[in-house]
Amino acid sequence: MPFEFATAARIVFGEGAASEVAPAAAAMGRRALLVTGERADRAAAFVRALEAAGLTVSQFRVSGEPSIDTIATGTVYARGEGCDVVVAVGGGSAIDAGKALAAMLTNPGEPLDYLEVVGRGQPLRQPSAAFIAVPTTAGTGSEVTRNAVLAAPERGVKASLRSPHLLPRLAVVDPELTLDLPPALTASTGLDALTQLIEPYVSVRANAMTDLYAVEGLRTAGASLPRAWANGGDRDARSGMCWASLLGGLSLANAGLGAVHGFAAPVGGMFPAPHGAVCAALLAPAIAINVEALRRRAPESRALGRYDEVARLLTGKSHATADDGIEWIAALCRRFEIPALRAYGVTANDTPLLASRAAEASSMKGNPIKLTREELDEIIARAI
Repeated sequence: MPFEFATAARIVFGEGAASEVAPAAAAMGRRALLVTGERADRAAAFVRALEAAGLTVSQFRVSGEPSIDTIATGTVYARGEGCDVVVAVGGGSAIDAGKALAAMLTNPGEPLDYLEVVGRGQPLRQPSAAFIAVPTTAGTGSEVTRNAVLAAPERGVKASLRSPHLLPRLAVVDPELTLDLPPALTASTGLDALTQLIEPYVSVRANAMTDLYAVEGLRTAGASLPRAWANGGDRDARSGMCWASLLGGLSLANAGLGAVHGFAAPVGGMFPAPHGAVCAALLAPAIAINVEALRRRAPESRALGRYDEVARLLTGKSHATADDGIEWIAALCRRFEIPALRAYGVTANDTPLLASRAAEASSMKGNPIKLTREELDEIIARAI
């Protein structure tokens, strides 16, 4: 099967890799925009390193998930500071914000000109400013994807900037930056990473290259995630989850996603729910409904065999079936005390709108079978 594969121009992985950021940034520009979350201590270390490398540093902090207004404000600030290289250090929110800001630095207009769904959807014509992504969680894989998710709170949705121009010039994945993640965040981001390995593997757009990454990532995540949650100082487990997250990003960027992310966008847009936690709550129900639908309407689908393989990779049992995999994930969520969606205010009354918006989401295009309205409703009912 023919396919296309694209990723960051350069990836540096391993403990201590963060030391590569400053010299790389100095080779790309003179005035750096440092985009971070709210961790002032971590930002300070990167400011010192960048300044020592000869750059002038302007900081831009992202509180929570970035919105359209966040990027509009940040673009005005970065242009005013004369920034020519963007370094994003943090979770998926900081990295998505960095991608969007790097793109807007070199393209005219405002974010809505280029945003899907709620914007004009115009293509980005110019390459982004030089961009370096440094993840501090093991979950989103955003350091190697070609989209940036932005919230539009007034419309109750999230939408993406999407372009090959958004791929970072450099992705630096240093497991040491994840050692202090608390168990709850380890769990939610780790289950997001797991979702982003499963959905591309069963996607209608899966290809030979993404299969290689997904299989390796699933095997690694199945062994590493429980250990990283139980002992945050387990360096091997942390490295394993950073590796799995990176592989998930490579997979989803080139094979797409599915029902979990189809629902995650409207749930996250309508309710104050972190993306990883939403994916965690939806994962087992969405797989179960997909498997049931495939068995009823497409028993010849290769996706059924792939769900079985997912179970074998996660459980380490050679005879495991899709049902065993669903139970393994559900048991892990119980162990991690993952909240149901009702914890964020989702009720049965919200099901029709969520199902309608999920059906139209771009992520749903990769789902292994077109789900009926009743099946979409049932995913939410089980996740609530």
